[in-house]
Amino acid sequence: MDQWVITTAKSSTRSITRHPGAVAVALAAAAALLGGCSSGGTSDDPLKGGGAESGTVVVGSNNFAESTLLADIYGEALKAKGIKVTYKPNIGSRETTYGLMKNGAITLLPEYNGSLLAYLDAKAKPKTVEETTTAINGKLDSELELLKPSAAQNKDSVTLNAETAKKYELTSDSSIGDLKGIAKDLVFGGSPEFQTRHQGLVGLKSVYGLEFKTFKSLDAGGPLTRTALKDNTVQAADVFTTDPTIAREKFVVLKDPENLFGFQNVQPLVRKGELSEEGVETLDAVSAKLDTKALLDLDAQVQLQKKDPLDVAKAWLKSAGLV
Repeated sequence: MDQWVITTAKSSTRSITRHPGAVAVALAAAAALLGGCSSGGTSDDPLKGGGAESGTVVVGSNNFAESTLLADIYGEALKAKGIKVTYKPNIGSRETTYGLMKNGAITLLPEYNGSLLAYLDAKAKPKTVEETTTAINGKLDSELELLKPSAAQNKDSVTLNAETAKKYELTSDSSIGDLKGIAKDLVFGGSPEFQTRHQGLVGLKSVYGLEFKTFKSLDAGGPLTRTALKDNTVQAADVFTTDPTIAREKFVVLKDPENLFGFQNVQPLVRKGELSEEGVETLDAVSAKLDTKALLDLDAQVQLQKKDPLDVAKAWLKSAGLV
């Protein structure tokens, strides 16, 4: 069961957080019940457009821990430049947040370029990060644009628990294709949308010829997925590659030689003309400093050490010389 945590004393910019996996409708209902207490000081329903004061940058995030952390990093960097920022965290999947970007409810969203491209054009097969950005720009809504990508990547994956990997003699050197004769005996776990995405069950079938025994709908690489994999409720799952529990639980991430999951660089998606030149330069400077190693360390602080993502974001920005 999802749990809502209300904090009022620590920071006005992080007044609502929740465990990943709750549906967007629950977020909207909770926002209404709270009657004005929401992340970043905004009282608006995150599923509605508009509502932000003129000149305010509304930073949104998808419903998993790393997305919220990244939103805090980019948002706090803007705040340090005197730009007014509010937050709409943990909204839902890309199917929801992309629409909110289009209708103006969100100004800025930390995206993953490969996943965004797969959402916009499932047939695209870019060979470089630059080609990925170009392909996205060709499909983006006319009101939106991508800023510079970071070096940090976090991919979806096919990950096995230690028990299953040992049973079938699979290691981190094994590939997704090695499941060809095994998948029919495995239960796969992931977010509901993983069932219908090309970078999900659809692609695993068309690219690798895999059909799993059943699919268990859980969350987007969150605690439900990790627990189910650890407990062997599912034997394989979509776990994000920067998840620090992979090493702790000795999960085995299979290689993706066909590059189904593509390039997955963290890259800010923004609404055109709603950020000042200084704001754009600030976000580009953050991306220039952010790499996969740093992101993995930050994720570990939030997910394993249970630190507040806002505090982690502020500390990293300071250490990187960005505030």
